[in-house]
Amino acid sequence: MILTTQEIELTALAARTGWAIKPEGACRGEVCVPLPAGAVNHGSVNARALSDRLGMPIVRDAATGIECMGPAALGRALNSTEAAELVLPDLAKDGREFRLSSLRGQKVLLVAWASW
Repeated sequence: MILTTQEIELTALAARTGWAIKPEGACRGEVCVPLPAGAVNHGSVNARALSDRLGMPIVRDAATGIECMGPAALGRALNSTEAAELVLPDLAKDGREFRLSSLRGQKVLLVAWASW
């Protein structure tokens, strides 16, 4: 999520991340994480408070002042991202189909490259 300010509108937060702010805290599905007092104010939530509680890393580009908040990591693994199914010919096996989902449960590094 690209941030240009430290305050995130609640509707934008829900649309971009799936996290909704409720009286019990930041909620996604059945998971709710309490937020510190003052984190929610006038229809927005403080990005730093949310980042700290949900483990959503924030990186900043000093040259532009723009920040980006990554997905939540409520443990040791990211639990809010899932790769779409990817099916490619497996060149090592005479072009038979290879499905990314066959690696589910394993750590996977995807490297993409484009010439332009």
